[in-house]
Amino acid sequence: MMGQRLCRLIPSAKSRALGLLLALPVLAAQLAFAQTAQDQSALATETSAAGDTADMATARAPANIFSMPAKKLFGMQTLPAHLKAAAVGTYALGCLAGGVQLPQTGPTWQVMRPSRNRAWGTPQIIAFLERISAEAKAKAGWNGFLVGDMAQPRGGPMKTGHASHQIGLDADVWFTPMPDHVLSADERETKVPLEMVINHSTINSDNWSESRAKLIETVARDPQVARIFVHPPIKRALCDSATGSDRSWLAKVRPLYGHTFHFHIRLKCPEGMSSCKDQWTPKPDDGTGCGKELAYWYSDAPWKPHKPAPGPHRPPPPPLTLAGLPAQCRAVIAAP
Repeated sequence: MMGQRLCRLIPSAKSRALGLLLALPVLAAQLAFAQTAQDQSALATETSAAGDTADMATARAPANIFSMPAKKLFGMQTLPAHLKAAAVGTYALGCLAGGVQLPQTGPTWQVMRPSRNRAWGTPQIIAFLERISAEAKAKAGWNGFLVGDMAQPRGGPMKTGHASHQIGLDADVWFTPMPDHVLSADERETKVPLEMVINHSTINSDNWSESRAKLIETVARDPQVARIFVHPPIKRALCDSATGSDRSWLAKVRPLYGHTFHFHIRLKCPEGMSSCKDQWTPKPDDGTGCGKELAYWYSDAPWKPHKPAPGPHRPPPPPLTLAGLPAQCRAVIAAP
């Protein structure tokens, strides 16, 4: 039993009370994760060991768990939550249970910036990257993926770099192809990626290529893919070069700031995973997003500096905390 395995680490009554407060949502959320009657029965039995679970939760979590900014709380997690694998919440407001780490090196991929510890995801995205990187080599002649940020070990908000990537279904892939050798630890941390754009309206024709366009098409046509984010000039280049009668895959390719040297893959919620909330499906009027949707990104509107609202100065909103995330994320933080 869980309680019999755990050491009593926090002896004081006050600490144990805090631990119990943490432990009860943990157990309730674990029950929600259980997919079979056998799982539910086993987890229900663990409630009898709430005191021991409380000790564990208090020992793992900082005392100010409910007031600490969520990006700091999740950013300090170095290992995954030992729970049934699940994407919890939405891509930009959630967490990751039972995260799996993408191996640093595979036949058709290598992980970049491993010191960031952001190569985690659901089992579905790990299997997807292993499969689609091989397909891209066969269909697009792409030697292999250099994989950037995915998710943190327990997902959740990040201290830097992303608003999304929170539930283990997002992955950044560089437009720089994998080299023929295994990169050293130093190369993975310092290698400079190739930039595909000159500015927010101009493609870098020295670096952009037909093989990169074919790479995006190969990934976008996969039925698991919900969206691919690229900088606006890359979307335009794809619209200009796409051929054939079926250009519907272009609807998944969404222009967005900041995707100049990589493309951002987002998978649909896995079938049957009720804890995961999908986005709406892109359905542009022209079927591709190459018309008025793209024209918006070539107007001044997206690039104008934000103007403060008129009237008295308003203080910034308080930072997001654990209370603002789905309730199951308490279990994700407190789990072993």
